[in-house]
Amino acid sequence: MDRIIYSPMKYVQGPGALTRLPQYAAGLSQSGAYAVMGPHMVKYHGAGLEEAFKKEGVSLAIHTFGGECSQTEINRILADLKAKKAGVIIGIGGGKTLDTAKAVAYHAGLPVIIAPSIASTDAPCSALSVIYTDEGVFESYLILKHNPNVVLVDTDIIASSPVRMLVAGMGDALATYYEARACFASGKITTAGGASSITALAIAKACRDSLFKDGLRAKLAAEAKTVSAALENIVETNTYMSGVGFESGGLAAAHAIHNGLTVLPGGHGAMHGEKVAFGLLTQLVLENAPEEEINQVLHFCRQVGLPTTLEMLGLKDVSDEDLKKAAQASCAEGETIHNMPFAVTPQAVFSALKVADALGH
Repeated sequence: MDRIIYSPMKYVQGPGALTRLPQYAAGLSQSGAYAVMGPHMVKYHGAGLEEAFKKEGVSLAIHTFGGECSQTEINRILADLKAKKAGVIIGIGGGKTLDTAKAVAYHAGLPVIIAPSIASTDAPCSALSVIYTDEGVFESYLILKHNPNVVLVDTDIIASSPVRMLVAGMGDALATYYEARACFASGKITTAGGASSITALAIAKACRDSLFKDGLRAKLAAEAKTVSAALENIVETNTYMSGVGFESGGLAAAHAIHNGLTVLPGGHGAMHGEKVAFGLLTQLVLENAPEEEINQVLHFCRQVGLPTTLEMLGLKDVSDEDLKKAAQASCAEGETIHNMPFAVTPQAVFSALKVADALGH
């Protein structure tokens, strides 16, 4: 089996990076740009971007994201896109906004620029869109033909975003190494469509080490709304290293358990990375990982404020019956939990969820 490594064609990160967006768009197409933007970004940056694009001589059409990366929203944008003159798609906002923009670019056959407003997931760099139902329940993965043409990360904007977003990104990134390690051991196919590689595993390990080194200091910088060296490191960790690490290294139980938890209505208030962090604790229990390793992950989660119990995910009174439903969904055919180097059953996941919750308490 071939070893495959995916990554964006260009990754740009730094204070004020968004101001350079028109130049990168013009480099991909002179026939206009179509931006899918989160409501907050439209409110505070929409008019400024329209003016900047006008100065560059490139037209810009802006669509305000509807809130869910669903096929309904994707189809709505594709219908609107037909009436616009655009040669490049731009996604500006949070993870679901970006996944929607990538999906639209995929269906329209256009290049895409991704500009995250938060560092809450590793979605910006991947050739993957996570599709949900209109109600927010995980539906499927859309595997794209290629990674974004440009990923543009403005750390001034990241520093001004809610701290919880950055911390959730750390939760998503934290699982990267442990899932890649499982895929490397099992030899299963990664999201990139090939075998894992020592390069991907090394990036994933560096991702974990960066979190343990700079995670708390980055959180403190974000609380102060300032860009520090630690914040720059964690933004790169959450966005690029985790993105390349998960896609080329592979996903395993942590993300599958996240997907399973989305079937429980009480957990919809928890962010993707928060559920992934608890999914990682559950994966480590499934693996019967050494106590020292579990304690290291628990300590980090508590240090930066990631959930370590079902109650912290909004599932305080979840019944065993509902947990079994989540466990069943985690083990659905095609789920990444089957990338673990051993067979996993819904009963094993249910038991691991109960033990992980007890450890978190």
